[in-house]
Amino acid sequence: MIQSFIITGFLGVGKTTMLTNTVKKYFSDKKVAIVVNEFGDIGIDGNILSNVYSEVLEISEGCICCQLAEEFESGVIEIINKYNPEIIFVETSGASEPFPIFLSLQNLGVSIEGIICVVDSKNINSYKDNSTAKYQIGGSNIIVLNKTDLVSHEELEIVKQDVIAIKEEYNIKNNLTGKSIFDRYALNNSEQGLVKKEVFQGVYKIDEIIGLAKDYKHESHTADDSITQKVAYLKEGIQFSDIEAILNNLPKSIYRVKGIVKALDVPNHLAINYSFGDTSYEELEDYKEQSIMIFIGESIDDDVKDLCSQFDFLNMPQFSIKK
Repeated sequence: MIQSFIITGFLGVGKTTMLTNTVKKYFSDKKVAIVVNEFGDIGIDGNILSNVYSEVLEISEGCICCQLAEEFESGVIEIINKYNPEIIFVETSGASEPFPIFLSLQNLGVSIEGIICVVDSKNINSYKDNSTAKYQIGGSNIIVLNKTDLVSHEELEIVKQDVIAIKEEYNIKNNLTGKSIFDRYALNNSEQGLVKKEVFQGVYKIDEIIGLAKDYKHESHTADDSITQKVAYLKEGIQFSDIEAILNNLPKSIYRVKGIVKALDVPNHLAINYSFGDTSYEELEDYKEQSIMIFIGESIDDDVKDLCSQFDFLNMPQFSIKK
């Protein structure tokens, strides 16, 4: 399954700089497609994208370079068919909202790892009352406060409170159920256009998850500052409803879940991708390793232990300390 991130944010907040620096630093070993979209009008139903100009930036070796002047989904299909990327980054126009792209990528079967909204910490007061900027924040599940090196600690705290207030008010909801599309989000800082690697923690290919299932030795090797990854194994004989029960009862500290699980009532193993409340599954053939889930979030040790206590078919690996 191809993974993707959507980068949104108002005009001039530093999206392209952040994206360029991020890919160079963290994804030089991946085959990355970067699509920059400038939108004209968006159809009344919110799903039709028109007047799209797209291009892929040349970042480093292994990245895809091309130009497209087509409807968005057709352009992404062409990239996938021609280049078979591992990860797609889509940078939206500063004057557009990210959710239509989220829907389009989902329609194509692309896994959305996160919608990242870049906020200009230095100049947010000049645009925070703009409705598009508010919906960009509300429609994201990862918010990056950029240019934090240009403001004082006190000014940054005010920016954080402003952003949180906007997020709570404009958090996008399902029109039928009234439930938030993304029921949790992460807030991160960025200096000089470079975010911490923890923003992209847990971006695994299937074979990398299989490697964890085979070779996982100790919990601490996946820890990264406040963002932690915890591995748990699942017993045989579970149902698909058991998987859903875990995902429906996650504490707010857990942002993402990756895994490969076998359920009795599904023919093949399922690759799970859970990001901020949104879940997708992909069937795998010929997988023989133990079922595994990888939980990713902020200080989640106790929360994962509580999940294991709540669901007796879920177990964290035990390790002995060698003297």
